[in-house]
Amino acid sequence: MELFWALVFFAFATSITPGPNNIMIMSSGLNYGVQKSLAHLAGIQLGFLLMLLAVGLGAGLLLQQPLLHQLIKVAGSGYLLYLAWKIASAEPEQIATGNSKPLSFMQALLFQWVNAKAWVMITGAIAAFTSLHGVYWQQLALIALVFLLIGLPCTGSWLLFGAALKRLLAAPQQRRLFNRLMGALLALSVLPSLWQALKSFLR
Repeated sequence: MELFWALVFFAFATSITPGPNNIMIMSSGLNYGVQKSLAHLAGIQLGFLLMLLAVGLGAGLLLQQPLLHQLIKVAGSGYLLYLAWKIASAEPEQIATGNSKPLSFMQALLFQWVNAKAWVMITGAIAAFTSLHGVYWQQLALIALVFLLIGLPCTGSWLLFGAALKRLLAAPQQRRLFNRLMGALLALSVLPSLWQALKSFLR
C-alpha cells in the first residue's frame, strides 16, 4: 500500500509540473479554447499510455543503443524547437480567422516518443515501482492505470488554465506576448537535452 501511494505521488508530481506537454496544452487552451484542444489532450494521454506499455514490454531496450538514443534525442529536440517556433510565431489574427490549427490527436500521440520528460517519467516509474517480488505485468498495468487517472486531470488543468487566461488576455498584443513567452519556455526546456546529445557526437 505504501508503494501504491508513492506511485500516486510520483505520477502527480511529474504530471502537474511544467513540461513540453503542459506548456503546449496551456498555449492551445488560450489560443483555440477547450473544445478544439480536446484532441490534443486525448493524444497526450493515449500516446503516453501506449509509450509506457511499449517501453515496459521491452521496446525501450532498442533505445539502449547509445547512437540510436542520441539520434532520437537530437531529432526530438529539433522537433520541439520547431513546435516552440510555431507557438512563438502564432498570430492572434490568424488563429481568429481559422488559418492556424491546434495540434491534432495523432501529432500529440506521436510527440510523446520525442518528449524527453515523458521518457524520464516512464523509465523512472518502471525502475522505481516494479520489482522481481511481484507479477511484473500487473505492476506495469497498475503504473499505466495510475498515470492515466492522475495524468488526465493534471494535464487537463493546464488546458483549463490556458482557456481561463483567454478572458484575461483579450487584446491581440497580450496574446502575442503570451505566445512568445510560451515558445521561449518550450525552447529553453529543450536546450539542455539537445546540448547533451550534441556533445556526445562531438567527442
